[in-house]
Order: sequence, then structure tokens, then C-alpha cells
Amino acid sequence: MLFLISVTAGIEKSVHKQITGKGMKRRMEFIRKKQYTAMLDMEKDGVRYLQFPAFTKSGVCRHLFSTRIGGVSTGDIGTMNLSYSRGDLKENVDENFRRIAGVLGCDISDFVLSQQTHTTNVRLVTVADKGKGVTCVQDYRDVDGLITNEPGIVLSTFYADCVPLFFVDPIKKVIGLSHSGWRGTVGKIGKVTVEKMTGHYGCNPEDILAAVGPSICADCYEVSMDVADEFKNAFSEAENRDKIILPKSENKAMLDLWQANLAVLLQAGIRKEHITLPDICTACNKELLFSHRASGGKRGNMGAFLVLN
Repeated sequence: MLFLISVTAGIEKSVHKQITGKGMKRRMEFIRKKQYTAMLDMEKDGVRYLQFPAFTKSGVCRHLFSTRIGGVSTGDIGTMNLSYSRGDLKENVDENFRRIAGVLGCDISDFVLSQQTHTTNVRLVTVADKGKGVTCVQDYRDVDGLITNEPGIVLSTFYADCVPLFFVDPIKKVIGLSHSGWRGTVGKIGKVTVEKMTGHYGCNPEDILAAVGPSICADCYEVSMDVADEFKNAFSEAENRDKIILPKSENKAMLDLWQANLAVLLQAGIRKEHITLPDICTACNKELLFSHRASGGKRGNMGAFLVLN
């Protein structure tokens, strides 16, 4: 099957048309943001997912960010829910992981799941961790980032508005995934992840490719001033603080987590041309992506997945 995708500047909609033997069938469109690099909108065996062109071109890894489409869950968490803690049936979540495994060309026992609590803790993952969180019990807590240099391990982190951070060093063949909500962004987990990759595997930050995944955009993310003040303290004017915190009223501000994480990644030493920002907001696309804000908390979780070849 073939998908035709059209993306233009500004806030645009991508047009997806599925070509089948019976003619042309229109799919639901993603709302895309501004001038950022268009993510690839893919589908395999009914599972719809997103990819970054730069990571695909690197040739050293497989990756995806899941959507709501292609799973077996029902109701508010339908259909591709990847969380065991959102009230779903275990057999449904297991089947959803099997379908993601099918897209990635791996086994369900290859996944290693984070245990997210909005920390800046990054875990080194080895083959001994395979299956933890899916086919066997996790023996760790408070882990929001994962890194490895071992092929065949599927690093897995989870989202419904927070920021996924993807990392791949094509020279040293090292990968990382980190969950960066507002607390993780203030704590600069992206920088922590790069430092772990550098310290444990000898990576050069200038070689690392990084991507900010689908998450809530500045147009949708209103915060109280106490949260805005955390960002004022964490980011300097030199880090484009005025682009990160956008005052709305005396007590409210709009927060740009994409620009904040761009500043974090640059501070970590990653070259600007090696950083991809997303063009898709979770809250703007609540029919296709889970969004805590847009759904009032009635949602499942999406997953970011990254595995070395």
C-alpha cells in the first residue's frame, strides 16, 4: 500500500490517501505545526506510527513513535494503549506490544520499559534487562531514561503530552531514550542522557543525532506562574528563555517544551543540524494521539521505541 503525504509551511494538515485495489480511501489527517521537519507517517499491518527521517537514514537503528491506531484496546484508551496502569486488560496491552514488536521486527521479550516518575535518572540497559516490564517484572524504579550499546534491545518510554527524546550515535553505535516532562526538562534530562552516553560509552556529543518527539506544543500548554518560574531559574537569556516562556496573563504563561529541549540538547554539545524538532502536537491531534490535557486525563499511553540493528 502507498501513502501520499503533503506538507507545507505554517500550521498545515497533511493529506494521506491509501491506495488499494478497490480505489482510493482517505485517512484521518495529522495537523502539523510550523516549519519543523515533517515526521514520516507510516503504517504496517494496520499499525500507524511516526518516524524521523534522520534516524531512518542513519541505518544503525530501528525506531518508531506509536499513535492511537492499530491496537485492540477500547474506549478512552483505544486502541493502541501501551500502559498496564491505565485500567486496560493485560491481554490487550500484551497484544498491543506484540503488534509493535511486529513492526520493529523483534520479539515481545526484547522490550525494556522505563519506570517513569519525572526524575532525571538514566539506566544503562543490558541483555539481562530484556523483557522487563512486559514479560518479566522490573527490578528498578524511578527510571525516566534508558541507554544501551547492545543490539536487539528495544528501549521503551511512554507518553501522553510529555516530551520523548531520542538519541543515536551512529559512530559508537549507542542509543538512548528519555522521558522529559516539564520537571525532566527543568532538570535537563536530555543533557544528563548525553553525559551518560559520553561517560559510559565514549560518545562524542557532536556525533549524536537527537530528536524531540510528538508532545504538547506551546499553543496548547498553559502553565501557572510557579511552573514558569522554574523555567526562568533553569534557563538563561542566552538559552532563548524568551522563546520558552510566553507570558499570557498575570498568573499564566504558555510554555514551549520543544524550544526548551532544543536549548538543553545544544547545551549538551549536540550540533544544531543534528537535532530534529517535531511538527506534530499531541493535544492538537487527540483523535490520533493520546493527550492528557486534551482528554482531561481520559487516555492511554503511547510509546517511543528505539533498537540498535
